[in-house]
Amino acid sequence: MSEDRQKVLVINCGSSSLKYEVWEMPERTSLGKGQVERIGISGGYLKQTCERGTVEREADIPDHTEAARLMGEALTDREQGIISDVSEITGVGHRVVHGGEEYSESVVIDDAVIAAIEENIELAPLHNPANLAGIRAAQKLLPDVGHVAVFDTAFHQTLPPAAYLYGLPRELYEDLKIRRYGFHGTSHRYVAREAVAFMKRSPENTNVISCHLGNGASITAIRHSRSIDTSMGFTPLEGLVMGTRSGDIDPSIVFYLLERGYSQEELKVMLNKKSGLLGLSGISSDLRDVEEAADQGNRRAQDALDVYAHRVRNYIGAYTANIVKVDILVFTGGIGQHGVRMGERICSRLENLGVFIDPDRNQEVGATTGVISTDYSPISVVVMPTNEELQIAVDTCELLTA
Repeated sequence: MSEDRQKVLVINCGSSSLKYEVWEMPERTSLGKGQVERIGISGGYLKQTCERGTVEREADIPDHTEAARLMGEALTDREQGIISDVSEITGVGHRVVHGGEEYSESVVIDDAVIAAIEENIELAPLHNPANLAGIRAAQKLLPDVGHVAVFDTAFHQTLPPAAYLYGLPRELYEDLKIRRYGFHGTSHRYVAREAVAFMKRSPENTNVISCHLGNGASITAIRHSRSIDTSMGFTPLEGLVMGTRSGDIDPSIVFYLLERGYSQEELKVMLNKKSGLLGLSGISSDLRDVEEAADQGNRRAQDALDVYAHRVRNYIGAYTANIVKVDILVFTGGIGQHGVRMGERICSRLENLGVFIDPDRNQEVGATTGVISTDYSPISVVVMPTNEELQIAVDTCELLTA
């Protein structure tokens, strides 16, 4: 691939969805995006938007191959298409959830990469099969360009053993690869890099704590651009209280509930889909709904907010101890960017660590990029919108150009 202007297609596949976006590089300009929903179930549809207009289609979409074909048609739609011909695409970047211990960075996809993604299906049974289906469908649509895998877990492969090993018999790690893998790596890598640049600092002497707070939530300690600890673990269930996930709990609670008649499947659903803000409040997994209920005097809603902030503070405090000196604290994700009041709740008790929020700046910055700490705060607190799709496009462009 030449170093001239390139058009990179970024694909993120779920079990019943295919999301895509076209980026013009190296300008980092989004030319348009779309999504195909309800793959394999009735009522399939595609919606794509760009400057030229909106494309909408309803169709039976039995598999990801058909979804990719529809994507190709929409991309080149004569009136509202993003590009004139698929030959304009110079590379394809794929979000892949789990790369196991094999990959610590993004890679050009070949047979060995495909095999590794397949081997890690047991570690990400809900995600890796869909990611593979998307890769194969896109390779059929665009067989003559390079395809790149960008792994959610890759950024955290720099964790030291002290951070990734559990206090379990060693053979569980050696034989079954049970360890902390961490997720949201592409987001943490992106916002940490952007925050360091925004603050006009050098990555080589800057330490960052990155808080990706959304329906899924995680925190990462980043020393000199390398992840050294992260809150999600063997699965995305560990760590913070999230929208519907419990986060950290005493493992014996599972045994206790099993003994009282709960099935394994019921507990899996409870911990992943019925806990977190939703379970604590009994109202919603959406922070806005919970805050509204708390304002009306709902005690459970207030408890949910307090628990959420308490858990985030705990992790920030722990990572501050391990990273020794924190230069930047970053908030990103839906709650991290838009949850102005939650940001204040989290930071209100961190003054002893060197975090001092300016309430006016916090209100003014909102969901845009900006500093919300005071001028005298030893730790700069930055709100930074994440853009995993752009990071995937950057990686794809760099690898295929090289």
